[in-house]
Amino acid sequence: MADRASASGRASPLKPGVGRREVWSWAMYDFANSGYTTVVLTTVFNAYFVGVVAAGQAWGTLALTGALSLSYLIVMVSMPWLGARADARAGHRRLLFTSTVGCVLATAVLASVGPGDIAWGLFWLAASNVFYCVGESAVASFLPGLARPESMGRVSGWGWSFGYCGGMLALGLALWVASAAGSQGLSAQDYVPWIMGLTAGLFALAAVPSFLWLREPARTTAAPALAVFAQLRHAWLETRRDYPDFRRLLMCIACYQAGITVVITLSAVYATEVMGFDMRQTMLLVFLVNIAAAVGAFGFGYLQDRIGHKRALAITLCGWLVMVGLAVSARSLPVFWSAAALAGLCMGTSQSAGRAMVGVLAPARRPAEFFALWTFAVQLAAVVGPLTYGLLVWLTQGNHRAALLTTGLFFLAGLWLLGRLDFARGQRDRDAFRPPAQPREI
Repeated sequence: MADRASASGRASPLKPGVGRREVWSWAMYDFANSGYTTVVLTTVFNAYFVGVVAAGQAWGTLALTGALSLSYLIVMVSMPWLGARADARAGHRRLLFTSTVGCVLATAVLASVGPGDIAWGLFWLAASNVFYCVGESAVASFLPGLARPESMGRVSGWGWSFGYCGGMLALGLALWVASAAGSQGLSAQDYVPWIMGLTAGLFALAAVPSFLWLREPARTTAAPALAVFAQLRHAWLETRRDYPDFRRLLMCIACYQAGITVVITLSAVYATEVMGFDMRQTMLLVFLVNIAAAVGAFGFGYLQDRIGHKRALAITLCGWLVMVGLAVSARSLPVFWSAAALAGLCMGTSQSAGRAMVGVLAPARRPAEFFALWTFAVQLAAVVGPLTYGLLVWLTQGNHRAALLTTGLFFLAGLWLLGRLDFARGQRDRDAFRPPAQPREI
């Protein structure tokens, strides 16, 4: 029995002392917060805001993407400080809990947004997204403490794939509410508030296991509270000298995440404006994307550990380029549905691969600090991607196909940067311990 346990321990993708329940509780957070992104950002509230709150005005989409970009900008500025502070004070669980409560409450308030409530709706949408992004970064910083370095892709894939299941559950409940309301002759103004409240409640309920069984990572070297932002600036400067491949990885992630954010935020708009989808078809489309993403994140996580992180990510970026070509050229529904399925596969695999690569290359003593740099890159992409798309649509007088084709350049740039990354060297740099640079006194 002892020999078996020892063999099992050696074969386990988890670090010694980490149990299955703790990993499940970590993955449950992905399950919990995916409902928010699927329902609020991708499918229901964005269309509701443009069509009902803004009454279909031409500036509605610009206002929506502008508010979201502002929220991502806030996260860019604040998350490095919050991440370093969590490292210094062993406050990862506290940060995760606070951001969860904030997102749940802000999502619930969105239920009160009605026609003409432009400022009110945009404020709470931006607030909910800020809290969501902080929680996403906080939960990611637990990954290096759960998985062995050689199994980071597999464990990250568990979380991503489970997360898409949560998104599908939330979207299924939203579709059920919308269908029931539609059969009674009710409009979106009547049933969307119920969907927002249901989404908030599901988020709160599904996140409970994370706070019951997810343990606080070990405390790292403390830094003065007022110096943590300057410390993060130094950490970024350190990547140029001491962690150049981590720096290239961040730039690669920023590029391809810009394209992914466009797909997540504006896929429903593209389907409606270019392919003529109605709300029911759009929800089914997002269902397909989530199913494909769950399969891709789970299955590709194992393949990623086998063939290598860099090669796995390169395959998915090539897949994104094929997807863009299919979607831009689609004139029939089968071709467009094929592009959507491929987008789902690539979405789950590329996001899981990126998070796992950050977990592998981040210095073991400073996980939240370097994951905060990852969050900074992701949020920068979220600011640039949708605004670039919207600007191109405006400049081309509504040509969504041209805007999506140009979006493919983000994936191409990410593939080029990935080719310049030496993963083995990055791992050697990670293992060569260097104390964090101290910010200069002012």
